[in-house]
Amino acid sequence: PPTPGTGGARGDPCANGPLAEPIPDCRPQAQPSTGDPHADCVARINRFRWECQCLSPLERWTDGESCTDSNAQYDSVNGAHASFYDIPCGSGARAQNECPGWPSTQHVVTGCLQAMWDEGPEDGNPNTVNGHYEAMATTQYTRVACGFFTTREGDVWGVQNFD
Repeated sequence: PPTPGTGGARGDPCANGPLAEPIPDCRPQAQPSTGDPHADCVARINRFRWECQCLSPLERWTDGESCTDSNAQYDSVNGAHASFYDIPCGSGARAQNECPGWPSTQHVVTGCLQAMWDEGPEDGNPNTVNGHYEAMATTQYTRVACGFFTTREGDVWGVQNFD
């Protein structure tokens, strides 16, 4: 399929606004690391939103990054999403995605976020409810904070808090 934003109005799938469903098998090119994994994470989410579904970008929630980093650290000890329910630093997020135990921050940004987007919209089957794609693609949230923590063993935990 054509890449949104190219080819003018005739070839631009975004010419009529957001798509109801994501473009199937959409795999935007991962950008090289800027050295700021928080910014890279937000940029990657926004690439999925735009290139795969013509959705406007989320704002980078910089004020939430310190808390989201601590969420990742908390969850590395207490289990995935424990910070969302226990709210150890009062993130204020309305949704959370998590990448537990990845080999690097770059793998979180390129691999984990792609895997979450690939889950796609819920299909109405209660056995396949996931919510990862929904958190990334909804228009109900306007900003996202990404956080990271590396364990002593070298495992990276990535958290994305949406508000």
